[in-house]
Amino acid sequence: MGGLILVAQAAGAFGVKGDLRITPYTEDPAALLRYAVLKREDGGVALTLTSGRVANGSLIARAKEVETREQAQALRGLRLFIDRASLPEPDEDEYYLADLVGLAARAPDGATLGFVKSVQNFGAGELLEIAPDDGSPTWWAPFTLAVILEVRLSEGVIVVDRPNEIEATPEPD
Repeated sequence: MGGLILVAQAAGAFGVKGDLRITPYTEDPAALLRYAVLKREDGGVALTLTSGRVANGSLIARAKEVETREQAQALRGLRLFIDRASLPEPDEDEYYLADLVGLAARAPDGATLGFVKSVQNFGAGELLEIAPDDGSPTWWAPFTLAVILEVRLSEGVIVVDRPNEIEATPEPD
């Protein structure tokens, strides 16, 4: 699998000497130092990390491209990527969440539900955004064993037991 993988986001300046706080999306925040060159979404070099340390789940880093606090602060919100080929191959029956994007989503009975448009985490765990083939609005599937029954990367398919939608009803006055 090729392409770029989102691994972090610049969170702004740390201190007064141009250090940068980076929010990692990796299990080990220090892994970003091993990749060293972090890219922009277009594939261009964003940051070349020269040193860093982990603090409170973030990476506090120095980058060749950043010399001042103002430069570091200007990068706030920048999404940081690496080449997919830079990642080690997952073990058998393991995969990277990014590898789910583009897979066909099917119901347990084999009916087509659409495809995985994105994988997001808004703070309560991973969610798969499913885009129906008919162009109707996307919907979210929690990435749990109760909802995502199977992932068959070699076939390009995930099996989804779509949760029932619950409509909120207003409380009577």
